[in-house]
Order: sequence, then C-alpha cells, then structure tokens
Amino acid sequence: MRRRLLPLLGISITVTRQARAAELEVMSAGAMEPGLAPAVQAFRRVSGQAVQLRYATAPALQQALADGEAPQLVIGPDSLMTGLVRAGRLAGQPLPLGRVGVGMAVRPDLAIAPVTDAEGLRQLVTGAQAVVFNRASSGLYLERLFERLQLTPIVASKARRYRTGAEVMSHLLHGTGREVGFGAITEIRMVRELRYLGPLPAELQSYTTYSAALTPGAPAAAEALLRWLSGPEARAAFDAAGIEPAR
Repeated sequence: MRRRLLPLLGISITVTRQARAAELEVMSAGAMEPGLAPAVQAFRRVSGQAVQLRYATAPALQQALADGEAPQLVIGPDSLMTGLVRAGRLAGQPLPLGRVGVGMAVRPDLAIAPVTDAEGLRQLVTGAQAVVFNRASSGLYLERLFERLQLTPIVASKARRYRTGAEVMSHLLHGTGREVGFGAITEIRMVRELRYLGPLPAELQSYTTYSAALTPGAPAAAEALLRWLSGPEARAAFDAAGIEPAR
C-alpha cells in the first residue's frame, strides 16, 4: 500500500527515506485539529514520515514565528497567512484547506431550544447567566455580531472570555447555571460531553477559512504533506470533523 500511494504524493521512496531522519514540525490553528490530526496520521502511515503537530491561536502562532520558531508547515486563518506572506515568512501562496463556522454549546442538562434566527439568538443571550467565548478569531467576530444586534450592553456584564476555544469548552464542562458557549464548530464537536446547539443562523454566520503554506527552505517531505492535505484522504477527514470545503 505504501509503495502504491507514494507516487500519488509526488515523492520518491528515496526522498521519503531521507526525510524520515528529520521530523516535520507543523504549527496549526486549534480549530483545524479534529480534521488535521487524522489526516496527518494517515500521511504518517503511508509515507513513514514523522510529523509533530502543535496547535495554538492565531495570535500565538504569529508570536511564535516572530520569536524564531521554525516549523516547516503553517496552517492558519487567512488573516494571519496574508500577514505572514507580506512579512516573507512563508514560501509561496497559502493553499486553502477548508472553512469553519461558529457554533453554540451548552451542558446537556439545560433545556434550551435550538436557535434559528436573530431573535432566537437575542433570547438565548438575554436569558443566559454567562456568555462564554474566546479572544481569538471566532470571539472577535462575536464581539462585532453582538454590537450589530445591540446586545453588547447585555453581554458586557455576563461575558466570560478565554484565550482558546479549548478553555471555553472546559469552562462549560465544569460550570454551573444557565451558561451558553460560542466557538468554532470543530472545537465544540470534539467535546461530546457538551450539547451542540448547532451553528449560528445562516444570516448571522461567519466562516474562517484556514490555509496551509510552507516556510522558506522546507524539505520535499513537507511539500508532500501539503499535497496530501489538499487530496481526497484529507478531505474526508476534514468533512468528518465539520471542516467545510473552502469557497
């Protein structure tokens, strides 16, 4: 199986064997983890290449690169990747992998109806004892959305903000009372102990597109991984995780 699939990766057996001596390092936004982890695991099985995955928020990724971190492949939201291209930290144009919307979650013991429109969201936020969301991409969008819906004064007194989506989910898991959390759909679906209320209503939804790019001097094995992530096996893993095709 490995010898049959290697030509599809565009690399030779010789290159793959050489690449095994050096572990590839990939830094990615956390919202991609549910789909990226199985996609990269499949690449490891097929190629024999060692790959280390590290996840962080977009600001943390930017800071890590500024501090001298040197991954061979970076995956992040388009806003981050555009800045990295301008700064000369990426080799070539980023390749879109997929997009992730914003969803809502509560603890399973709360009797809360699904939200289908703006009025439903207003009622959800107004009736909540705490509104929990992050300070990363989805959280910044929610700030604008709450302002647009004139909910900012209501949210201000009950907002619980965290650095990452994982911290938001942890708060919900261990919290009390009528709390509602917002975050990347992929991160919500990772926590099966919570109840996923669904995505934001279509007219209120915001998608973050995530792209991948090599860094200067990345080896052939990193190029092979990038091609794998744009192929059908990775697409299947992304679909299963709720990462939609980029548009």
